[in-house]
Amino acid sequence: MSAAKYGIVLAKITGAALKAIYVVNIDLLKQLERARIFVKVEELDYERDLEEDGWNYLRDITDLANSKGLSLETELLKGTVHKIAIQKVEEWGADLLIMGELEPGLARQDTFHDETGLIFRKARCSVLMAKDTERIDELFESIT
Repeated sequence: MSAAKYGIVLAKITGAALKAIYVVNIDLLKQLERARIFVKVEELDYERDLEEDGWNYLRDITDLANSKGLSLETELLKGTVHKIAIQKVEEWGADLLIMGELEPGLARQDTFHDETGLIFRKARCSVLMAKDTERIDELFESIT
């Protein structure tokens, strides 16, 4: 949500278009099934839960943008998170990708397998990592 708020602040200041995606990590679900952590029924239930969570996030982000007088294009997609995110950035010809922080506590070698880290390294456009949640909240509240 901090990345969304920061994007809204920047769009409000610059007049940039806003787009947001939520990617359901289908590949991870299939890996969990192959590893026998999930049976197929559990995988499908979990996938539906993730989709519902995704739509909820996208609605919340849309509401935040609307509260500041901005419109926002959203999409819920399924696949490998970093591949889908990079594909959408390239498809849109985006100038800037705003992401949340990398997961805290990951060892450096684990970060390379983290989806967020892969997006950060492979995106062809500039990438802004939204940090300092309190400051972002202050900036968001300050715009009208």
